[in-house]
Amino acid sequence: MRVTVSSVVTGVVVVATATAVYAVPALPLKYKHKFPPRHIELGPRPEFLVNNMDEGKLKDKLTKCLEKEASTAQFSIGHRGGGILQFPEETLESHMAGIRMGAGIEECDVTFTKDLEFVCRHDQCDLHTTTNIVATELGAKCTTPFRPASNGKAATATCCTSDITLAEFKTLCGKMDGFNASATTPEDFLHGTPSWRTDLYSTCGTVLSHKEYMKFIDSQGLLFTAELKKPKVSMPFQGTYTSDQYRQQLIDEYREAKIDPSRVWFQSFVFDDIAYWLKNAPEFGKQAILLDQTGDSPHTIKEAAANLTFYKDAGVRIVSPPLPYLVSLNKEGEYVPSDYAKTAKKLGLDIITWSLERSGPLVQAVEADDYYYSTILNGTHRDGDMFKLLDVLGRQVGVLGIFSDWSATVSFYANCMGFS
Repeated sequence: MRVTVSSVVTGVVVVATATAVYAVPALPLKYKHKFPPRHIELGPRPEFLVNNMDEGKLKDKLTKCLEKEASTAQFSIGHRGGGILQFPEETLESHMAGIRMGAGIEECDVTFTKDLEFVCRHDQCDLHTTTNIVATELGAKCTTPFRPASNGKAATATCCTSDITLAEFKTLCGKMDGFNASATTPEDFLHGTPSWRTDLYSTCGTVLSHKEYMKFIDSQGLLFTAELKKPKVSMPFQGTYTSDQYRQQLIDEYREAKIDPSRVWFQSFVFDDIAYWLKNAPEFGKQAILLDQTGDSPHTIKEAAANLTFYKDAGVRIVSPPLPYLVSLNKEGEYVPSDYAKTAKKLGLDIITWSLERSGPLVQAVEADDYYYSTILNGTHRDGDMFKLLDVLGRQVGVLGIFSDWSATVSFYANCMGFS
């Protein structure tokens, strides 16, 4: 294997600075993609985080990169588009923001409508919190139409993509994810955006079909990652639409669009989805990502690590656990690779992880026992620690990429360290 870099030592790129030498794992050539030139704008957040870091070699290295011109980074994956600290998730506007901030891979979470068309939604039944559906005529078609708060009971609604057709879905406005549990009207129910996000750009986000997403990302020369969401309705849907048809339809849409499989990263939490793609579309299956959330407790994390051998033997090449599976604390309270991460690398599995910038200010996240920092709470003290986490994931665990709700943070790190 030939790697075109300035210096390679035992398979890692060496990036030298005046204060430290950073060993950076090279992205395997089997996954490398050349992106078209684009003006990347990282905004003020990376500098804010760098300035908030503890003094040290990593901060020195990142500070030197603040004036560096950035380029699109394959290491940076736009979670739900990549701009969802400020833009409604899974919308055209979120994708545009994530791309402008350097994300090389853009995500569409795929689910289906009543007329079996694919749309981009993080959950089949999240329309009541991510769109304005309850305040429209379509609210009457919801699985559970809006019910106001009353007699100490919270306001509720459950609205699924499978409740409506694609044409009806396209009339909706995307909004910031959230709801007002004390609402007495559908309009009040639409509120509830976390304080550390913003509604500034949540005027009417453009919701997307999967085909529209593919067309847009293709026009940008970027990479695709499509997560097939586990149905929230009984399958076969409508008595005829089976799980295998659902899996096959995803393959068919990329084939029909003539998208090269090397640009596509299917994802699923369901092992049977991965197995289907490996058997029926190996050109896509070999780059499919098995999302792993089977180890959310100290007991089950050991079982999750043990399962990696089975996945490897079954043909899985890429696993994608959440951030806390991959990092733990040593006796000094420093971030270090976890046993799960070491097991995956020992088996030769590639790793992608999720989701950075999902937790708000880290002091608040620690106080709330935030899921994404659950294994490193005692070592997390300030927002700048986000780059310490990124550095362990990038240089020590050696992940292929990181999903982020605000792509600029990962893009900046990737450009500075040579991952782009």
